[in-house]
Formats: sequence, C-alpha cells, structure tokens
Amino acid sequence: MTTMWKGVIPLLIVLLPIAANAQNTSDTFTDREDGAKWHTSGFVCPQRIGEFERDAAGEAEPQRQEDFCAYSALDGVYGTISLEPLSGSYDPKAEFADEFREQEATGGKRLVETSVKLNGLPLSIYTRTYSTARAEALDYRIVFAGAAVKNWVVQATVEYADPRDTQTEAEFLRAVYAAAEKQIGSR
Repeated sequence: MTTMWKGVIPLLIVLLPIAANAQNTSDTFTDREDGAKWHTSGFVCPQRIGEFERDAAGEAEPQRQEDFCAYSALDGVYGTISLEPLSGSYDPKAEFADEFREQEATGGKRLVETSVKLNGLPLSIYTRTYSTARAEALDYRIVFAGAAVKNWVVQATVEYADPRDTQTEAEFLRAVYAAAEKQIGSR
C-alpha cells in the first residue's frame, strides 16, 4: 500500500459515516408501515389517491427545498404534487411561469384560469388549464393548481383526457388539497 493510501483510508473511515448520517438527516420523506411517504411538512403521500398510484417521491428542486410525489392512473392520467416551504407571499402565476411558457410554446391553448375552493375548504386554490392535443373524441389537458397552505406551497398538476378523465382529475385535486389542509403543520 502506498503512503498516500495509508493516510486516505483512515480519513475515509471517519468521513463516510458522517456523510451517510448527513444524507439521512436531510431526507424529507419518511416511509410509513402502510407504504405512504410522510413529508416533513406533515403532508402524507399515500400509495394511492383514488385511481392514482404513487410512482415516485423525492427532491424536485433541492436549491428551493422543493419535493414531489408523482402518481399515475390507467389510460395515461398523471398527477404530481410538489411541496415547498413558503418564503414570503405566494404568487402562483410566477411559480408556474416556466410551465406556462412551455405549454404555450408547444401549442397548448389556455382554456380556464380561476381560483376555486374545493370540498368547501376556506383555502383558495389557483388553477389554470391548457388544452394540449385532440384525438378522436378526447381533448388532452393539463391543469396547474397551487395554494399556500399554512407555511408551505402545495402545487399539483394533472394531465388527463376530457371528458373521459375529468372526474378523476377533480377527485385527485380535491384529495390533495383536503389532505394538505388537514395534515400540513399537524406534527
């Protein structure tokens, strides 16, 4: 063994456990026995939300401390939830600006932009829906939804086909924001 390696090996033995511990403490999701992922905000990403099954959970934008849970359902319906600490006021148009530009640059047509209240919650949720394509009797759409829930930004996107998946899309958004209202800050 060379002299260089004799000095490096003890250093690695000391640093590797520290690095592993740092990685564990920075994880923002904790696995639960029921298969759900508990986020540090208190939000729970269950294995299933209605017809949707969770595909992934993790960091989306580490520099912004943004995390996500991704879901899919049959027939190409996709839902994504992102969670980010709220710093200052929440401007959903600014937060989604890149996604809006991408939709418009690829031919997406803005259909509806409004604030809604779901499930009778006092929470006001900003939404904007784009039509992205048509095939036979289906209009493929993507809806962007966002709200500040306590001290967290909760954003959701759903890609679906109208009219076939419209009820599935609405159920996903209702479930996400009802859970956010109930769970965030509860621990």
